[in-house]
Parts: sequence; structure tokens; C-alpha cells
Amino acid sequence: MAMERLNRALELELEGLQREGRAKPPERVITACHPPQGDIGPRYSLAGQSQLFLRMNSNSYLSLSSHPQLIDSADRATRRCGVGPGAVRFIDGTYSQHVALEERIARFVGKEAAKIFNSAYTANCGLALSIASPGTCWVGDQLNHNSIIRAMRIAGVPSGNKAIYRHNDMADLRRCLDGIGGEVTRVVIVFDGIFSMRGDHAPVADIASLAALHHERFADGVITVVDDSHGIGAYGATGRGTSEFCGVLPDIIVGTFGKAFGVNGGFIAGSRTLIEAVRQKADTYIYTNPLSVADCAAASTAIDLCDGEEGRRRLANLAERTLQFRKGLDDLGLESIPGPHPVVPLLVRDTARTRALVARLFAAGILVVGLTYPVVPRGDETIRFQINAAHTEADIRLVLDVLARELAALPATPNEKEQT
Repeated sequence: MAMERLNRALELELEGLQREGRAKPPERVITACHPPQGDIGPRYSLAGQSQLFLRMNSNSYLSLSSHPQLIDSADRATRRCGVGPGAVRFIDGTYSQHVALEERIARFVGKEAAKIFNSAYTANCGLALSIASPGTCWVGDQLNHNSIIRAMRIAGVPSGNKAIYRHNDMADLRRCLDGIGGEVTRVVIVFDGIFSMRGDHAPVADIASLAALHHERFADGVITVVDDSHGIGAYGATGRGTSEFCGVLPDIIVGTFGKAFGVNGGFIAGSRTLIEAVRQKADTYIYTNPLSVADCAAASTAIDLCDGEEGRRRLANLAERTLQFRKGLDDLGLESIPGPHPVVPLLVRDTARTRALVARLFAAGILVVGLTYPVVPRGDETIRFQINAAHTEADIRLVLDVLARELAALPATPNEKEQT
């Protein structure tokens, strides 16, 4: 009885989400992962479906989640220390695997120290809580990830201490920086390294140059922060992310082990002083149990693999398959956003057509993500494809063949009819 009124209120809210087109569909349930066979890559079984599926919607860019070395590392750590830490880090919940992972990721990204979190989302929140002050002004890209936006709210950043610049528009970033005054003592420029729905990257060198120009204006300077969750492990010559690709290292790096490295967890990397401030001030670190030792051991192994010869091979295949898919889209006359990252958006620019194509791809055994109005503006409707290192040449040919066939079978949009 006590829940009846709340249930009804929540039902109305959920109905509103459905009407607005913002409700999430029912979650598909993966029941098994099938290893590569012959010239085809991994396939997946879904509950209630008889066919196997090719995942083109996975963040696991290096395809490491089923790697036997990761599984073995996780198993050995679990047998030695158990499945859970038993406490938060401050109350004897820190294990050697936590420390080893923090040291390993700091070395990998070229920073003095790092602190690990349960996710990059909680890492972004923890960072904001750690470095925010009444005199801090935050300047961010308009397409920053939800976790960055939410972090500002959690840290209680007032609207007068925030500025947003147009996506990757350095003239607009300069305008934002020029307009900062008053009692501001510290400026934080925060941006995604790879923008997850578009696959394009932040111009890190240009951002760093603008930050340097304004650094002396403020008592605590101008600090650059990149959330490179989609870049670390998948981008750059050795997988060190957007910073490596652009040749400039921001002051603070936030990232994840849950994408290219195929495990779980997030991290903040920076100076030793910053990391100690995070340890002392970040609520999302202090008041929650840490990652399991299994996750930590597997993540450390994943970094080692990425940093070695096998990692080079996987990165090379990832780049080749990404180029193959992007070229295939071009050959079909389809529109995308150019770039070498394995996030490849197909710009469909019509809500009904996008939804129909996602359904047809599913029927053909291909899993993708469709972004339609009102989640994106009308005219920006997109299907996001994500290439993984375990995808084969045959896999990519299959997807391109299905796209060509199903697009030809779809009714023309009003715009297409006008052009014919």
C-alpha cells in the first residue's frame, strides 16, 4: 500500500519518456560468447534468439575480455585474496593488486601517480569534488560526456563559474577564456579525448596552447583535463590515447579499464599531489568498496598486453578493419564523420529510417546502436558502429554487404525523393 502513490507517479514519468522517444528499450541478455572460427570473429548468443550475433556496438576495442591471460590473472588473484575487499580503501580494503594497477596505469599514460575507481563515471565525479573551489571556473566542450556534466553538479559548481564552448571550436574556447574574470583563481578546461558518439577527437595541442596563454592570469593557473575513456588502449601508435595521437599530454587524465582493456573500473592520473588530494577528498573513492582484486589483476595484465607485441598486432588489425569499414561506407556513398578512431558513425539523418535500419541489421545478426530524435536533433540521426580488434576482414565485409542490401530495400525518404 505504501508504494501505490509513488508507483503511479513513476508510471506517469515512464509514460512521458515513452511519448518523448527517450525511453530505453528492453535490455537484451547475452547468454554465451563464442570464440572466433575460421575467418569470422567472435559471435554472441542472446536470450530468446536462435541465431548468433556479431557485435558492432562494443567498447571492447582490443577484444581482451576473453583473453586467457586476463582470465588466469583474475583467477589467481581471487584464489589468493578472495572475491571482495571487505572494506573501503581507508579501512584495510587496499590490496597489493590495487597498488600495482595504480602504478601500472600511471606509467602507461606518463603521469607520476594514479588513483583507481569503480568506473570512469565515478572518477570524473571524484576529480570534480577534489579540485573544485569557490574560485574555480570550469570550461567544457558542449559535447562532453554526461559524467563530466554530472560531476559539475555533484561538486556544486554554480552557473556563473561554468562556460561551454562549441564543439572543438578553438575560437569559441578563446572567447570563453577571455571572458573569465571576477574572483576566479583557478580554471579547469575539461573535454573528452574521443567523443563517443562521433569518433572525432579533441584538438589537444590547441587546447593546451590556449591554456598556456591564460595561465598567468589566475593564481592557480589553467589546468587541462581529458576524459580519454574511448581513447586509452585504442588510439595512438601504442594505444596511449588521444594525447599520444595529438602529441601533447594534458595535466590530468581520466580513463577507464572497461573499454579497450576489457575489464572494469576507471582512474585519474596526474601529479602525486593531485592524487593525494583525490585520496583525501573524493567521496566516490572514500565511501565505497574498491574494485575486486580480480578486476585489478586482469586490468594490469591487459595493460601489459597492450604495451607489448600482441598489443601492437591488435592495434594494427583494429586500424586495418576501421579503415576497411570507413572505406566501405565511402564506396557505398554513405555519410560518416572522418577520422581513424574505431567509433564510426553512419549519419542516416532520418528517425524512421534509422530505426528501420537498426531493426534490419538485428534481423541479419548484427548488433548496433541507433541514435534518433529527440536524443539527437532532427537531421543528426545516426547509427554508431564500433570496430574491435577481433573483427575480421570477413566480418566487416558482411556488415557492409548487409548495409548495402538493407538500405536499398528501405523506402526512400522525402529528401531522397526530391533528389530523384
